[in-house]
Amino acid sequence: MTQQRVVVGLSGGVDSAVTAHLLKAQGYEVIGIFMKNWEDDDDSAFCASNIDFVDAAAVADVLGIEIEHVNFAADYKDRVFAEFVREYQAGRTPNPDILCNAEIKFKSFLDHAMRLGAEKIATGHYARVRRNAATGLHELLKGLDASKDQSYFLHRLNQAQLAKTLFPVGELQKTEVRRIAHEIGLPNAKKKDSTGICFIGERPFREFLNRYISKEPGPIKDPTGRTIGQHVGLSFYTLGQRQGLGIGGIKAKGADMKALQARGLRGAGEHTPWFVARKDMARNILWVVQGHDHPWLLSPQLSADDASWCSGQAPTPGSYAAKTRYRQADAPCALGASDDQHFKLDFVDAQWAVTPGQSAVLYDGEVCLGGGVIASASATTMA
Repeated sequence: MTQQRVVVGLSGGVDSAVTAHLLKAQGYEVIGIFMKNWEDDDDSAFCASNIDFVDAAAVADVLGIEIEHVNFAADYKDRVFAEFVREYQAGRTPNPDILCNAEIKFKSFLDHAMRLGAEKIATGHYARVRRNAATGLHELLKGLDASKDQSYFLHRLNQAQLAKTLFPVGELQKTEVRRIAHEIGLPNAKKKDSTGICFIGERPFREFLNRYISKEPGPIKDPTGRTIGQHVGLSFYTLGQRQGLGIGGIKAKGADMKALQARGLRGAGEHTPWFVARKDMARNILWVVQGHDHPWLLSPQLSADDASWCSGQAPTPGSYAAKTRYRQADAPCALGASDDQHFKLDFVDAQWAVTPGQSAVLYDGEVCLGGGVIASASATTMA
């Protein structure tokens, strides 16, 4: 009987390595692919793609599987990075990892794997795929390790992509993945998980954006309209940001001070942190507020565009849960009338720092239904 061929995206990390091991143990013919998605900084100390490839090749050697190095940098630059720059220039805060999954890992990579005669592809994501016997649809489920669940980043996958995808480590706890890696002698068993955006690596984020985005300094204002500092360019800030504002030691005043004190912050002043609350692109003003729970940071409703639903069509209106950022607890909400591109969510409890450009992802229990890009969020009216 011919073995089913599965092509695994080997990143050099422990999750994809254990993915390949598990599939080989299940009797699949496993081929590894290392995806190179960025090459502008190949010689930079901030990018570790060369080190990652060495690690991936070492894993392939231990597992006794083939590995191919494939360059998707041109696709990535056109389909992911260009959109990333456009969004930041417009004052929004995009999530390139979500676009990378939809456009590169489960499109360019999937197409390449099919050309190699693969039946399926697999990655080391903490998520699961299940075929619903009643509907015949493939469902995207949360990973069983709640602290590592990555379904948020995968919510744009469609039926064709889900039908061809395996997520073996989604069935495991991270501790178990580490244990398996150590047990079978993988050279990267203790390697730290990668963090951040692949093309930025470990370099300072603002330093990277400076290369691609024009900056126009302007005033930083508090809710009373008082100018309390200067920003370096609105594209370089995101809602809810606390660090790097350069306005520490300035006190709130007037109604804002009374509001802080009413919430029990009697000592509100220099030691109550400031947060980015709004970006007025038309007037080039960065609005900041003092206190984590300021009303301007809380949104009971949002609107989203560019919707993508795993089933191929919008869910029926009703009660669900949603995340407006990764590592956020599911927030109960109501989905209003929606279509293939737009939807609105009303939350039971107002959500903190809902950020245009980020994704609102909808869940029905453990099933990830899909989501869209946040266009706007309601909050207290500004000055």
